[in-house]
Amino acid sequence: MNTARRGDQDQSEDVMMATSTAKKPQGTRRKRSKRIVGVDAARGLALVGMMSIHVLPSTTDDGGPTLVWRLAAGVSAALFAFLAGVSLSLSTGGSSPQRGRELSGSRVGTAVRAGILLLLGMLLAVFDPPAGIILSYYGVMFLLAIPLLGAGVKTLMALAVGFAVIGSTIVNLTAGDAPSLDGYDPSFASLMNDGGATLSTLFITGTYPALNWMAFICAGLAIGRLNLRLRDTQLRLVLGGLITVAVSWAASIVVLQTFNGFDRILQSTRGLSAGDLDLALVQGVDEINVHISSPWWLFALSPYSETPIETLDLMGWAVAVFGGMLLLGTAVPWLVRPLVLLGTMTLTLYSLHLIFLSTYLLESVPYLSFWLQVGVSLLFVVLWRNISEWSQGPLEWVVARAASGARSRFMAIPAAK
Repeated sequence: MNTARRGDQDQSEDVMMATSTAKKPQGTRRKRSKRIVGVDAARGLALVGMMSIHVLPSTTDDGGPTLVWRLAAGVSAALFAFLAGVSLSLSTGGSSPQRGRELSGSRVGTAVRAGILLLLGMLLAVFDPPAGIILSYYGVMFLLAIPLLGAGVKTLMALAVGFAVIGSTIVNLTAGDAPSLDGYDPSFASLMNDGGATLSTLFITGTYPALNWMAFICAGLAIGRLNLRLRDTQLRLVLGGLITVAVSWAASIVVLQTFNGFDRILQSTRGLSAGDLDLALVQGVDEINVHISSPWWLFALSPYSETPIETLDLMGWAVAVFGGMLLLGTAVPWLVRPLVLLGTMTLTLYSLHLIFLSTYLLESVPYLSFWLQVGVSLLFVVLWRNISEWSQGPLEWVVARAASGARSRFMAIPAAK
């Protein structure tokens, strides 16, 4: 196995986490990492972005969106999902894709990983935090991604666009009639009491419906097949992502303004005022208590609206930000070191963040709460890495150990002749 490929696999045993399952030898120094610094930096940035959306105000005193909301609403979660796809790609060989029995073993490990994430998301839902929990949706998306782990870059990008356009359209046109759960996310109780609504929430009506969020997984799978260490690749990611963003914005403006899409949405949606629509375009449809089913809405750039144009826009931002983090990680790694530290343990930190939110402590002082959580997270990572005998966080270790164990058991089974 070549050094680059080994480094890719070391980086990606699971989404949002460091991956080595080996116990650190006592009395020895940690081996120099071959991890791609920019990948961890991007994970850390996505974590901080989601924390900011969950904690900081979304509106200013005059009712307008805050700078944090404009910059991170939807983007941080999309970056998380995109990086999940990158992680899956790296765990199956990166730029040197696995084949045959080796790939089959990785699929078994991915299935175990998906099940754990699904269960962990439902367990966190018991705490009922005032935020969407992405982990259960991740579990479903990982399961859907299993047959795609051996696909090529072109196929994966075509699927990414397909999920963004077709999947998002289906979500928007059916969400008003599909069964949905009360509250944010699926839980063990909802699964037992209303399995149909739970499945509908995971695929169509939830915070991160798999039917269109698979676009980010597929895009990440495709990008993860490239040589991410090359500066040319990193620059192309930034440029390609920004072009996608620009095209998405231009398309939305042309349709809603030049072709009077804005007025057509008002005419076809009962109970919707121009002020409501302006608010929905900036703050999201959850703010207006009106379901917009007009086909013209599919061209709206509204946070968490799951429209095709918004999904493509978020995909562009995710790719561009990822490319930027790769560039910074290569050129000035010291600058992104705090993000890198957070990015090596984000599954644990994200879960602790949600549990803390469920206590409603410091809710009245959001800025203090945000910076305290970021600071404590950094301190936790530093202490854990220096005190613990394991090279990754506790939840990361559990998931990686279970996945690698399932893969090893599969590989030990004699192949059929």
